[in-house]
Amino acid sequence: MKIKSFLAIALLVILNISKANAQINLGEKALGALQNGVASFTFSNEDAAKLSKEAVRKMDSTNVVAGPKDGYTLRLNRIFGKHASENGLALNYKVYLTKEVNAFATADGSVRVYSGLMDIMDDNQLLAVIGHEIGHVANEDTKDAMKAALRKAALIDAVSSQSDKVAKLTDSQLGQIGNAMLDSKHSRKQESEADTYSYDFMKKHGYDVNAVESAFNLLASQSGGASADFLSRMMSSHPDPKDRAETAKQRAIADGLYKAYVQKPINNKVVVTKTTTKKTTTKKKKK
Repeated sequence: MKIKSFLAIALLVILNISKANAQINLGEKALGALQNGVASFTFSNEDAAKLSKEAVRKMDSTNVVAGPKDGYTLRLNRIFGKHASENGLALNYKVYLTKEVNAFATADGSVRVYSGLMDIMDDNQLLAVIGHEIGHVANEDTKDAMKAALRKAALIDAVSSQSDKVAKLTDSQLGQIGNAMLDSKHSRKQESEADTYSYDFMKKHGYDVNAVESAFNLLASQSGGASADFLSRMMSSHPDPKDRAETAKQRAIADGLYKAYVQKPINNKVVVTKTTTKKTTTKKKKK
């Protein structure tokens, strides 16, 4: 009986130790998850910029980027090159050659415009959309978007968001963060503030502010219930595009600048200028 009792007690002790170990392991996992969650909320603007830069580098490598002599690049240089340093922000920009209607800006100041967007918008409309995206950077919304991307990436076992870990991220992990960053949606308030930034950007630089209303109406007509990332992000989950267009219109009216916008010709081709050379003839001297 004593032997049986001893064995029972020993078994009970072993089971309790096993349970304790299980609880400790579970606690460590929970603590790790909590630490990752805290990190995603507390990392700095510099950390967000660093991660964004690496994620965009990966996205650049997986997209077809227009070359320096491509018509799309030349057009973007012409209309946006002067704004590479805007409101204290150092911006870099490229064109992705794809039919997708899209554009985005990230915390490090990277602006990427898709050729599909350039195919449907004239210079002023394009500037209105880019101004909107710059607004998200200036208002630090892109930092929040990176936080959201890190939370989503954490679900697929991405590494910690701490800045000293950035260099250790694999290309696959950077790709996951990039995709999550593109999929993240800004709040209604953030979108409205970026709309305001876009209008102010257009007005400040002497562009036609009526292009803001026109750009929203154009995007609304393009969406047509489609679920494309950019159109969904810009339209379906935020204030009604017609309301946003109307807000821009009312601001233009209040400023005494309203006039129905007429889209200008769109040209994404390389413009070749012909040069003419005059032939010079030499007269023979009479003897």
